[in-house]
Amino acid sequence: MTGFGISEAAVGFAIMLGLLAAGVHVAVAMALVGLLGAGLYLGWPSINAFGIQLWGATDSFTLLAVPLFVLMGELLVKGGVTERMYRALAVWLGPLPGGLLHTNIGASALFAAVSGSSVATAATIGTVALPAFADRRYDQRLVLGTIAGGATLGILIPPSINMIIYGAMTNTSVGRLYAAGVVPGLVLTGLFMAVTAALCILRPALAGGREATRPLGERLRALADLAPPVALFVVVMGSIYAGWATPTESAAVGVIAALCLALAYRRLTLSALLDCFETTVTVTSMILLIVAAAFYLNFVLGILGVPQALTSFVTSLGLGQTEFLFALFAFYLVLGCFLETLSMMVGTIPIVFPIVSAYGIDPVWFGIFLVMMCELALITPPVGMNLYVVQGVRSGGSIKNVIVGTLPFLAMLVALTLALIAFPGIALWLPNRAFN
Repeated sequence: MTGFGISEAAVGFAIMLGLLAAGVHVAVAMALVGLLGAGLYLGWPSINAFGIQLWGATDSFTLLAVPLFVLMGELLVKGGVTERMYRALAVWLGPLPGGLLHTNIGASALFAAVSGSSVATAATIGTVALPAFADRRYDQRLVLGTIAGGATLGILIPPSINMIIYGAMTNTSVGRLYAAGVVPGLVLTGLFMAVTAALCILRPALAGGREATRPLGERLRALADLAPPVALFVVVMGSIYAGWATPTESAAVGVIAALCLALAYRRLTLSALLDCFETTVTVTSMILLIVAAAFYLNFVLGILGVPQALTSFVTSLGLGQTEFLFALFAFYLVLGCFLETLSMMVGTIPIVFPIVSAYGIDPVWFGIFLVMMCELALITPPVGMNLYVVQGVRSGGSIKNVIVGTLPFLAMLVALTLALIAFPGIALWLPNRAFN
């Protein structure tokens, strides 16, 4: 550990960013940097601990919720629940200024409440929504923007896979994180719909005219297709807030409920069920490999004393808490332009979280702040994943249209993140009420 300091830590971080920029897998990049630091400064015992750290990181009851929530989302998609939900929302939201554009946002919010992944939300809603706009005169850029921007809600509205990982890495209550994400998620949904309505009121041509108001009887019948995802959200989140189940146990209940819904709609074949399992294994393996590598890197950094050294350095700068948070906002905003969200989160938590703790910042609040920064990264070029997912579903045209279409929603995300810094109660009010 002799001779190791902040400059060496900065070099290690730069190497990791370089490996990621070169296309090396996130988990491999973090593991290599961890092994390099262990080899140069700690010796063989710390290298031999690699396997133990990997096992310890993944042997977690909390992380068991990840594959369960992924499977639940897949069952809802393959079972036709999402498609019915989108059609039902179109009946209710279509008459608003902006028409079906609001349906994209509302469907993203509802699917987020049973999915936990923004990328999955973008792919699912994009696949369901784009055919509905084929013969309508909506502005193409705004259509794409509502899908890519609305899909960012996937990791903010609980359940959220990113919150599970953050909770596991920082020993923060996932239940509190879920509660903290509800109000910002609802506010952000409202902001997205408000900016869409405002744009369409100022420039009616963007929406190509309002959708016709459906008869009351048809709208009431459509509620039957909205009830299942809403009920699923209530069951999953209600069991956590009522103290009847942990997040992992509630995820298991959610899988059973999603399976029953898919069977009731008679859309789930054996082949589709096998596809659900295959996707779950693939996505979960990718996520947990990254988490395991991050835990090992955290282990090495902890022994080397990097978090303590960085905490002392930052606090010696004399920054106030608000100034520090604005600096952190700028740091993540730039980093999100070049890193995928999961790698950005797990790669910086070992370094940033000890400093956050030293400033006395609530770990639940910081978890929501970090998720908000991940949302920004999802629609920030050149690496914004939602941009490429929507472009891939679209299968044609320039990605520039997707980027331009997301700008109003990017502005709303920035505004809410800054409001979160100014008014922490936006995130902390509900968990303080629900768990105290």
